[in-house]
Amino acid sequence: MPVTISAPVHHELIIKKSRFITCVQPISDRASAQAVVDQLWQQHPGAAHVCWALLAGGQSAAVDDGEPSGTAGRPMLEVLRHQDLEGVLATVVRYFGGVKLGAGGLVRAYTDCVAQALQQAEKIVLQPQITQQCTLPYDLEGWLRRQLQQAGAQLTAVEHQAQVRMQWQLPQAQALQLQASLNEGGQGRIAWLAHW
Repeated sequence: MPVTISAPVHHELIIKKSRFITCVQPISDRASAQAVVDQLWQQHPGAAHVCWALLAGGQSAAVDDGEPSGTAGRPMLEVLRHQDLEGVLATVVRYFGGVKLGAGGLVRAYTDCVAQALQQAEKIVLQPQITQQCTLPYDLEGWLRRQLQQAGAQLTAVEHQAQVRMQWQLPQAQALQLQASLNEGGQGRIAWLAHW
């Protein structure tokens, strides 16, 4: 079952005078990952490389950033895959120390950086999410918002028309229980929608 990490974790290694500053963090898409990498370049303008790997569904990436092809991004990505992670970005900022590591040394260095950072990370199981949506009278909107908050659902859309249309996401395992609870509390005044 896929897992992610709960919060960013930083780790640093010195290998043959080169400094490797690693961060693993939860991230959902490639655009957000690129923004993090751009920010790292601003924070570390003297760095030789900012290599990164993203495992986020169809938006995965492995970037060597000037290191020999296949010696940084791909090994980092393989560590993420091996631990069955999803929605995780690994970045390594390298300050070159003057001693070349060779291809094998680079692969080991980048692999070790990410693996050691992940040892410190708190992992959480990803639960499949489901979207639910309904229409209801205006006088039930506040009540439904409170019910969603108590259930840990994330409200994603609200439209005010003849009635209020609301859409939210929550873990699939809780969806049927919430729907039954809302049907009972709404006294038949909630209409469920298949599509928005």
